[in-house]
Amino acid sequence: MMTTLVWLGRDLRLADNPALIDAAAAGALVPIFIWSPEEEGGWAPGAASRWWLHHSLKSLERDLIERGSRLIVKRGPASQALVAAARECGAEAVAWNRCYEPAALRQEQAVRGALDAAGVSAQAHEGNVLFAPDAIRTLNGGPYRVFTPYWNRCGAEAGPAAPRGEADRLRLPARLPKSVPLEELRLLPKVAWGTGLQDAFTPGEAGARRDFESFLAGPIRGYAADRNFPASGGGSRLSPRLHFGELSVRRVWREALGGDPAAKGGFLGELGWRDFGRHVLFHHPATPDSPLDARFASFRWRRDAKGLAAWKQGLTGYPLVDAGMRELWATGFMHNRVRMVVASFLTKDLLIDWREGARWFWDTLVDADLASNTLGWQWAAGCGADAAPFFRIFNPVEQGKRFDAAGEYTRRWVPELAALPDRWLHQPWEAPAEILTAAKVVLGKTYPAPIVDHKVARVRALEVFGATGKAR
Repeated sequence: MMTTLVWLGRDLRLADNPALIDAAAAGALVPIFIWSPEEEGGWAPGAASRWWLHHSLKSLERDLIERGSRLIVKRGPASQALVAAARECGAEAVAWNRCYEPAALRQEQAVRGALDAAGVSAQAHEGNVLFAPDAIRTLNGGPYRVFTPYWNRCGAEAGPAAPRGEADRLRLPARLPKSVPLEELRLLPKVAWGTGLQDAFTPGEAGARRDFESFLAGPIRGYAADRNFPASGGGSRLSPRLHFGELSVRRVWREALGGDPAAKGGFLGELGWRDFGRHVLFHHPATPDSPLDARFASFRWRRDAKGLAAWKQGLTGYPLVDAGMRELWATGFMHNRVRMVVASFLTKDLLIDWREGARWFWDTLVDADLASNTLGWQWAAGCGADAAPFFRIFNPVEQGKRFDAAGEYTRRWVPELAALPDRWLHQPWEAPAEILTAAKVVLGKTYPAPIVDHKVARVRALEVFGATGKAR
């Protein structure tokens, strides 16, 4: 009976896990997770991601035990750990599902070389994307830099592979590799907001299934209309599930597509954006640290420590911006519309380097994903693939009035403004003195005055971007 090590990374699930299913069909298997932050090329998981990873691994460990298996945990480097584990249990093969981040590809190359030298078979599978990023090409054979033609090209393909269900039986070999207790990895951060994350999410495959089924039962029907309103509950909130592979993206695609075509309303396109981010990152691996648009390589971003700190803390004086940043700190998540608003504010109103925002999101988001994070921040700054034009600058007041008109979202996260009437909620500095007094708002004390005048900042941004030839 053949024994296979199943190397788990961004596929912390049992259902539609190609590497695990094929290994189970071939004989005995040993699920193994390797913690190797030193191989991440400067992008090791941030604090919120480590929190999620710890609890997702605990959930997976319980699921495996229920099926008569167990999870082996090792420290990296991955190539050394996998060869050692294969020797310990007599494995003839190592199987995994591919991840297309630059560090993961380098790690995979090192693993293949080490396994080949040790006489162990290497088996890579597709299980984390709809379309492999190296499979979609322009007519000239190059990569895409604009989403719409990319997605149209994907639409001309046969479609994503069908999800495969779950392995019928998980058999362990006679000998198991030694395992490190999960707690010894010290993934859990020391910051105080761990409780808030726990209140907002339940990591693990079972929680992912519940969230997806709830989304299919209701919100997906109004997704196109509701997704931009942060208080509506119209988003899917599946991004951390997909990032850690608790849900198969192929299953999400197939089941969303299987309902009323009118009900899916753009949701499948959001899955397309997820794949597009991986496509861009695969072909431009330097973009997490460098702009895709070379004209931005010498762009003179402002150094503003006070402004950056106010942005991080949700103390900018712009209620929608502050609500988003406080939601992020409290829950490890932020509504997508609000992500665009806060990113525009940092890069356009404050003219602070998009990489500062990307790093903060990387550390505080439970769904921090290198491809999506990079794509989103470069889009906001105007320096990436399919980027927003330099003159597109979100007005935080008008965004609040349009997408949180009743103030439900803003009042939840900025409670010191809760008593302000809707008319003044998104621009409290414009409210008459008697209104502020009645609402017990003292600008500069109970809530900050705006750290920048948006109208002035917009003119400044247009001048800076335009003068440096960044107009598209």
